Amino acid sequence: MTFQHLFQISPFKRLIPFLIGITALLGLDLFSQESGFKPIFDGKTLNGWDGNHAFWTVKEGALTGQTTSEKPTQGNTFLVWRHGEIDDFELKLEYRIVGGNSGIQYRSFEKPEEWGQYVVGGYQADIDSGTTWSGTLYGERFRGVLAKRGQKTTIGSNHKPDETGIIGNPEVLQSKIHSEQWNEYHIIAKGFQFIQKINGIVMSESLDEDKEMRRRSGILALQLHAGPPMKVQFRNIRLKRLRMDDQKKIVLVSGHRSHGYGSHEFNAGNLLLANALNTNMHQVHASVYLKGWPIDPTAFDNADAIVLFMNGGKGHLAIHENRLDEIGKLMNQGVGLACLHYGVEVPKEQGGKEFLDWIGGYFEAHWSVNPHWNLTHPQLATNHPITRGVGTFECNDEWYYHMRFRENMEGVTPILSAIPPESTLSRPDGPHSGNPHVRAEKGQPQILAWARERPDGGRGFGFTGGHYHWNWANDPFRKMILNALAWTAGAEIPAKGIISPTPSIEELEKNQDYTPSKKFNRAEMIEKIRRMNR
Repeated sequence: MTFQHLFQISPFKRLIPFLIGITALLGLDLFSQESGFKPIFDGKTLNGWDGNHAFWTVKEGALTGQTTSEKPTQGNTFLVWRHGEIDDFELKLEYRIVGGNSGIQYRSFEKPEEWGQYVVGGYQADIDSGTTWSGTLYGERFRGVLAKRGQKTTIGSNHKPDETGIIGNPEVLQSKIHSEQWNEYHIIAKGFQFIQKINGIVMSESLDEDKEMRRRSGILALQLHAGPPMKVQFRNIRLKRLRMDDQKKIVLVSGHRSHGYGSHEFNAGNLLLANALNTNMHQVHASVYLKGWPIDPTAFDNADAIVLFMNGGKGHLAIHENRLDEIGKLMNQGVGLACLHYGVEVPKEQGGKEFLDWIGGYFEAHWSVNPHWNLTHPQLATNHPITRGVGTFECNDEWYYHMRFRENMEGVTPILSAIPPESTLSRPDGPHSGNPHVRAEKGQPQILAWARERPDGGRGFGFTGGHYHWNWANDPFRKMILNALAWTAGAEIPAKGIISPTPSIEELEKNQDYTPSKKFNRAEMIEKIRRMNR
């Protein structure tokens, strides 16, 4: 018998607070038997949760939203989870409400310029202190009621729900909800099918076939409703990500800001690549974590591939805090790994062996070099999905070369190669600038991008370009990387590759970590971008 079954037996309901308290004292997790669920609220602080502190606090081990007659909210206000977005998932939490109305927002969105701060729209699992709304699927600023308690619905292209079945009598279902006491909400979002349960009982189901408005991912938030004084509390919040069966999930991890404007723009670059994939490759769903390693404990749980675009060397985020072990477990499950630019460099003694296994090669200090040079007449792999539709191109970048690869290139396919000009050897020897091994190969083709197929079925990709953010406007350059990321996740690449519109200067300027220097000439950059794709 599980803890959940015990909770549904009346005598044990009174023991719930005692059980939670005693297990906390013993350092145990009452919910540890729930496979795949991970806590996203620490029970003590608002860490990871963002809202108006005039209304949201932590009390009695619960996220607590409260309004009074002296301190009302002028509109619905929300507490937003900032550590990640959610796509296919199960969410379990306990709630208690006294007065008023509330809800759990999921796959939702914000429009701060239009709506103001801490205002959210999207799917909402409704909660109220009365007998009308609890269990309902409501579209906050998002089509209104989508499934009433007791209903099965399908939402059509007219943005309205049609009842397709009956789950139960709304009044009988309401009787299973404990007024002003703790209840458990369980939300399941798989594809575009939504199931909402309270205390283990299905309250509503909905299938969203409204292709224009439905959402596959978005933020998680908790509602505090405007109106009469009320108090709502949430605790034991646990998230479980579900495999996206109809799409390949790519998780892009962005490093902290690094160089100046237009260089090493990890955050802006990943956002641009993810948008291009999500807009133009429907077999793929890309999600981005910004400004460092994800705090979200579920970040990689349903990933088909991980992309690391970040600073490397001894500061590489993947080699700290036992993350090599974390990544290794994912690799053993067949998850793909792609590393871009500085992200291909790890110390030989800390990550080198792993990167050889996972992606087939890496930048090794005192062996590899990192000169800036103009790539012309590149050699592309033939008959490989990554190069589908990728024509020849020119591109000035910081093209690392002379990578350390697996012995005899076992399981590794060169994707992009070129002969570096002699000028790349003009710098003195150093950990990155030159060495006798490189000089001995003067005039020989060097591999700048490569693909790895692991025996376990997982895939890897390494790419040494990507220093200059503006190069994402180079159509063949960008297409090769989009193809590569989707291929690494196991997606089938179209015959002509992933075609995406050339980013505008405004799109390239968006989300960058730095402001332009006085030397930056915007008009010249616009012309340079225009010339890239002549």
